[in-house]
Amino acid sequence: MAALVGAPPAAEAGIWITLRQSSVPVRAMLAGVLVNQLGGFLQTFLVLFLTHRGFSDINAAIALGCYGAGCFAGVLIGGAFTDRLGPRFATFASMTGYAVLLIAVLYLRNASVLWVTVFMVGTVSRFYLPTASAMLSERTPAHQQVMIFAIYRLALNVGTTAAPLLASVLIAVSYQLLFWCDAVTAVLYGLIAILTLPARPSARPSTDPAIRRQSGYRAVLTDRRYVLYLLAVLVNITVYMQYVSTLPLAMAAAGAATIWYSSAITLNGLMVISCELLLTKVTQRLPLALVVTIGFGLLALGQLVYALPWGLWVFIAGTLIWTIAEITAGPTMASYPGRVAPGPLRGRYIASMQTMFNLGAAIGPVLGVAIYRAVGSAVWLCCAFGCAIGLALALAGMHAPEPTTIEEEEVTA
Repeated sequence: MAALVGAPPAAEAGIWITLRQSSVPVRAMLAGVLVNQLGGFLQTFLVLFLTHRGFSDINAAIALGCYGAGCFAGVLIGGAFTDRLGPRFATFASMTGYAVLLIAVLYLRNASVLWVTVFMVGTVSRFYLPTASAMLSERTPAHQQVMIFAIYRLALNVGTTAAPLLASVLIAVSYQLLFWCDAVTAVLYGLIAILTLPARPSARPSTDPAIRRQSGYRAVLTDRRYVLYLLAVLVNITVYMQYVSTLPLAMAAAGAATIWYSSAITLNGLMVISCELLLTKVTQRLPLALVVTIGFGLLALGQLVYALPWGLWVFIAGTLIWTIAEITAGPTMASYPGRVAPGPLRGRYIASMQTMFNLGAAIGPVLGVAIYRAVGSAVWLCCAFGCAIGLALALAGMHAPEPTTIEEEEVTA
């Protein structure tokens, strides 16, 4: 196995230094992501809204499935848009398209038309995600890559955490107000994109003959080591997502009240928001192999703790352990695609990773519950074994970024 990347250069990459040294487009993108996430609510409240409007439960469930399928497709399309259109137009198209289609959902009465529209909403809503990651990677110095992605993750997590609370306040007035406020936040993000983001990707054409002979996602799939990384991400998210499916079932079977599950999930959210940036100041200087090993190792340990017959506190302890895994390895894993991708394919490389994330989020809960129903608490042993596989894949696939990936590209102020 090739040597993995070591500690970054001695240049400082602290939280505030990274933000101060970031270009205007990078800071605008981070602000826009936060604003957009604060307005995002559709997946959480779609079923409640549709049943409130008189649609049947099954129609509402199908609509939610269409939204998820649209999000899956949107990431892949967004990767291509990023490489061809650049951050400004890809983000503007995503946000304005989302705003228009979202308002249309308010006034639709036909179930079939609603399903198609919700699918389109999900699709356009995800165009901007590969764009955001690609631009952060292109316009951030190499030694600040991990920290800038930790800040990006913080914006996503804060927005996702606060959005349901804000939505509950707006719903108390009316669903119309909720939809219109979400559309307005999307338009605001679109305006931020037009005013501040660059029109074209800053990456230069690749000098790799193999890459130049191919285009699109086919070129991504020919990078065999990167495919191993993608499989590692898939395994990681499949195990991680047990907290939304298998964990509550296991806690209920152990006689835990709902407050115990709520406490465990709240603990995760609070730790990610409050501790990830601080821990990243340390982990960004560690060898990649060590960070990945700690991440998968702690994730496996957290799952194993769930299997211990020591009462309800094991669920809190297990959650604490795998949360440390998340905040240790999350920024490094998230920043990796942009650091190793050939410039003209950066959007597709990032979109491929985000697609694996979405796929793991979709199959993880179903697979976990099926195994839990078959083998009971031994499901946590299966999760730990999956982490071992994921670690092997990551160590085999992840490698030191070539200097031309980041250092030799112009970082535009």
